[in-house]
Amino acid sequence: MIGRGIAVRIAVGALASAVLGIAILALGVTIIGAETFTAMMIKTGDTAAHAREMYDTSVTSVVVIAVGVAVLASFGLAVLLARRLARPLAEVGAAARRIAAGDYGARVPRDGPEEIASLADSFNQMAAALGHQEAIRRDFIANAAHELRTPLTNLQGYLEALRDGVIEADSATYESLWEEADRLVRLSHSLDALAEGDASTGPAVLDDLDLVVAIRRSIDLVSPVVERAGLTITADLPDRLPARANPDHLAQVLDNLLSNAVRYTPSGGEIAIRTERRPSDLLVSVSNSGEPLPDTELERVFERFYRVDKSRDRARGGAGIGLAIVKQLVEASGGRVGADTAGGRTRFWFSLPA
Repeated sequence: MIGRGIAVRIAVGALASAVLGIAILALGVTIIGAETFTAMMIKTGDTAAHAREMYDTSVTSVVVIAVGVAVLASFGLAVLLARRLARPLAEVGAAARRIAAGDYGARVPRDGPEEIASLADSFNQMAAALGHQEAIRRDFIANAAHELRTPLTNLQGYLEALRDGVIEADSATYESLWEEADRLVRLSHSLDALAEGDASTGPAVLDDLDLVVAIRRSIDLVSPVVERAGLTITADLPDRLPARANPDHLAQVLDNLLSNAVRYTPSGGEIAIRTERRPSDLLVSVSNSGEPLPDTELERVFERFYRVDKSRDRARGGAGIGLAIVKQLVEASGGRVGADTAGGRTRFWFSLPA
């Protein structure tokens, strides 16, 4: 409403301040000034009535005119100032309504005083973050539907063929059915892990453990897969490395990183694990030989359902959730994750509290 708008309130406040100052000045001139002028004229031999008439004719009339002009000027300046301050706020309000309606491309110009410009910067940053999250949400829904639809379609096709007698119920058919069902189970477990992390409201419970023991255990578990893929795995580890982590979360992080390295390392390649003690934390890195990832891919590999393999070859690309789980679990423990390429190798790393 106009009566409650900030522009009206600013104008009224500025005008009231100006009127109060002018009124005080006018009263001082007309009352105190008149008495002082009259006293001075009496000392020179003039009468009080004549002195007061002279003062009213010369000074008081000028003060009245000046007060009127000052009030009008104050009102005009107050309105101008109010409009200047209210306009960017109105633009922020209009942009906020556009975002509420789903237009995440709404932005506001950086105009006005520094405080208003800072508000515009914060609003634009928020709008960009909301747009990014909305894009991730849409991708998540589309990719989750795709990941579920493919194995379900395959299962439906196998079952219809079995029902119609098109294929025989032999061991190969049951193996194919089991593989599709297993994919659904693994996908549901991954989604459960993501949902559990999203629902968590507090930091993870950390225990004192030996990081070297945890890494060697994960290497032992993945060794059969590494051998079948024709790869080699090396570990540059000290005898002992105390760390603080959630044992279950750490095991899942290591398993996901090693599985990812196996998936993207060509036959005959190498996977290497290294640890590094830094002043405030411990760094664990898993690198593999093969075609390095471009920078645009490295920036997104930890997003949910994002896969470098655009052809969606699940035998190689998985469901695109493993690295998202790594990021979630590591950050819940107070650590950080990252990826980089150098020397023809791709490296994924994470840190843990020392």
